[in-house]
Amino acid sequence: MQHNLVKKNLELILDINEDLSRIKDLDSLLNRVLHEARRITHSDAGSIYLVDGPNLTIEYLQNDTLRNRQNRNSRFEYFKQTLPINQSSVAGYVALTRKPLRIINAHNLPSYLPFSFNKAFDKASGYHTQSILSVPLVAGGSTIIGVLQIINAQDDEGRIKSFSREDQIMVSLFATQAASAIDRARMTRDLILRMIQMAELRDPEETGQHVKRVGAYSVELYHNWAERHHLLESEISHKLDILRIAAMLHDVGKLAISDSILKKKKSLNSEEYDRIKWHTVLGAQLFLKGDSDWDQMSAEIALNHHEHWDGSGYPGDIPDLNALTLSFGKGKKGEMIPITARIVALADVYDALTSPRSYKKPWPDEEVIQYIVSKRGTQFDPELVDIFLEIHPTFLSIRGKYPS
Repeated sequence: MQHNLVKKNLELILDINEDLSRIKDLDSLLNRVLHEARRITHSDAGSIYLVDGPNLTIEYLQNDTLRNRQNRNSRFEYFKQTLPINQSSVAGYVALTRKPLRIINAHNLPSYLPFSFNKAFDKASGYHTQSILSVPLVAGGSTIIGVLQIINAQDDEGRIKSFSREDQIMVSLFATQAASAIDRARMTRDLILRMIQMAELRDPEETGQHVKRVGAYSVELYHNWAERHHLLESEISHKLDILRIAAMLHDVGKLAISDSILKKKKSLNSEEYDRIKWHTVLGAQLFLKGDSDWDQMSAEIALNHHEHWDGSGYPGDIPDLNALTLSFGKGKKGEMIPITARIVALADVYDALTSPRSYKKPWPDEEVIQYIVSKRGTQFDPELVDIFLEIHPTFLSIRGKYPS
């Protein structure tokens, strides 16, 4: 019986590893890695820490108990925690020693152990962590990139049990392969952020934290919208994989706009404002030569994220973006605007209003909500405004994870 289970899990790991290599977005990959590690061990919760200098930062968190208790839009998924890589915590100890660790009862550790269980998450969420399996994520055979930690293994009746020796072997094997995929995805994310840093040199308001928030808001809005429309889970996962990065690049066309406009301290005149509008077209043109789903989504978001639901936005209908002479057309209206662009439009405005700028202080949350509601059916898709109101607590958590 046990031999058959081990064989089944080995086959599962091989299949998963092939899928992991296709995932482009770091967050989508972390989500999949954590989900599969929990599935292998039938565990209730887990988290992934990634190395950030001398520290570990929690980057992804899943918890079925809290999700069922608080619904999908709970705040716990954006819980923020940073731990030093030393012997004082479970994850820090595993990162330091690069050895897996099994714990039977997290709240009752023997006093002779060098580490202690960090109770911050349990206190913040009301959750009770009992059994823990913590394994290092080592890429290239030598580079520690993080820690995969899964919590509260369960038996067939849902009762919490200890992680077994077989669990440790399977998850450690899986973590070895997952670490390489995570390392590749992180390099891709770093490359994207460097591109955004280039834009930041041109436009001080286009910061790395801003685009991370816009990407995270967009993913949450899309996931809720897609579930409302009963899209297949495979389609949702595929879109989420590419949406975050595409959303982060929504303003990349500003790289082609003059510094005299982007860095102007005073209000833009009509001619300057008309010029900056062209960042939508210029951004879309960057992705026209690619034929991947990611190129297509990046182009449609860059082009359309300033279109308005009532047709009053820009740049409007442009039949051929490769034409020698281009001019703005009649504004796209309603569902003529791609759903991804409608989502990023709301996410971008929300972040602009809630963030400090050189010319303003952040708006209070109540005023931001009032403004977005006032633009329901004119600037913004009415359904997306309704979804935004439902999941606003999640937006607040995202702002906490990626502060200005």
